[in-house]
Amino acid sequence: MQRRRFKQTTSLEERLAEQAQRLRQEATSLPPGIERERAIRKARQAETGAHISEWLNSPGLQPPR
Repeated sequence: MQRRRFKQTTSLEERLAEQAQRLRQEATSLPPGIERERAIRKARQAETGAHISEWLNSPGLQPPR
């Protein structure tokens, strides 16, 4: 059985930032409540993931010696 491979055209950081923006827009259209809080929480998680990925891929990050 072969695995399906998919070549990403945008970076992980870009995709996470787009997802966060989309979730924040979705949250503004929702009434206050659980669903709105979930969308905001997912947006924050996507933003945090993008920042962590940028940090891990930065040239300043050095391996332990």
